[in-house]
Amino acid sequence: MTSTTQAPVSSKTGTRHLALAILALAMGGFGIGTTEFTMMGLLKEIEQGLNITTPEAGHLISAYALGVVVGAPVLAAVGAKLPRKYLALGLMLFFSIANLSSFLAPDYGSMLVSRFAAGLPHGAFLGVAAVIAASLVAPTKRGWAISMVMAGLTVSNVVGVPFATWLGQSYGWRLLFLLVGLIGVVTLVMLWKFVPFQKPHADASFRRELGALKRLQVWFAILVGIVGFGGFFATYTYISHTMTSVAGLPAVWLPLVVALYGVGMVVGNIIGGRIADRSVMGTIYWVLPATAVALVVYAVAVHWAWSALLMVFVVGAAGSMLVPALQTRLLDASPDAPSLASSLNHAALNVANALGAFLGGLVIAWGWGYVAPALVGAVLAVLGLGVAAISGAVERRRPLVA
Repeated sequence: MTSTTQAPVSSKTGTRHLALAILALAMGGFGIGTTEFTMMGLLKEIEQGLNITTPEAGHLISAYALGVVVGAPVLAAVGAKLPRKYLALGLMLFFSIANLSSFLAPDYGSMLVSRFAAGLPHGAFLGVAAVIAASLVAPTKRGWAISMVMAGLTVSNVVGVPFATWLGQSYGWRLLFLLVGLIGVVTLVMLWKFVPFQKPHADASFRRELGALKRLQVWFAILVGIVGFGGFFATYTYISHTMTSVAGLPAVWLPLVVALYGVGMVVGNIIGGRIADRSVMGTIYWVLPATAVALVVYAVAVHWAWSALLMVFVVGAAGSMLVPALQTRLLDASPDAPSLASSLNHAALNVANALGAFLGGLVIAWGWGYVAPALVGAVLAVLGLGVAAISGAVERRRPLVA
């Protein structure tokens, strides 16, 4: 078995270096979150700039998500023999170059290719970043360390996305990709300076990493992420329409709405990391029904502006609590192939994104209204709980490899 932990950092100097190392890893997540979520807010500008239709602009988002799904397992497995620090550096360099190529892309076809390329290192980087963070602390603090890395993604929704959206609307949408490319360069410098070098495991190989795909519990965890987290995206995708058409908020309030959702994600991610350190499966069992309840309450509360804003924060917090636990669960389920297993979480979440958006759009198309996606999300959260319960029952008969 390949251990993903080592002795915790205890000295004052060591504690400072630990914080800087995790900050460097989180910075990569900040850049990834900024490029992924700002695209949604700049679709109109991109349509006009490339002279394309709205569905074609939407394909740029789909191309990025497809890149994540493809790149997460492939690049994590291919980089298995590399020291994790060097793998993280290579993936972030790839990410930075791909975003800079989007800045320079002259037409729709090349933009489509560049967005797919930018998505390729997304899941693999966040996966290896989680493994590195978990290896720097005691086993009892892995959930906290992973949540701090994932905080880069959540904070991007509070700071990076609103700023990048304003920048793109005010001075040109292509500046989004230049900004993200520069964040990538800063991340490269921080990774090189602060993340400690760790030799790769002697038995590490492409084949060994792919062994994670043979583990039933890995697939259960992936399925929990796809189904259980789909409700989060079903709600988030149509939040602007819900807030303006149902809650009656003016469009100028939408940045506040998105920011509240982002703050909720930050809070939920931190809480989720703390409770995952107490019990990984216990957290999953608790968070999924809590998410279902939050989405049902949201569907009712969204008819009044003040309660809609409150529930936007609550739904953001409830959904994001699940991520650290799922990430830790995948590490537990495949300790000898941690990079691939960890990266699969982000592939699963992007599939959840596509599933949630599709099902939410479907019920809207059926005429059920903009509240319906939240109710679909509640059903998905309950189904995710069912998958988790089956996973737990199987584990009681066949415990995870120690």
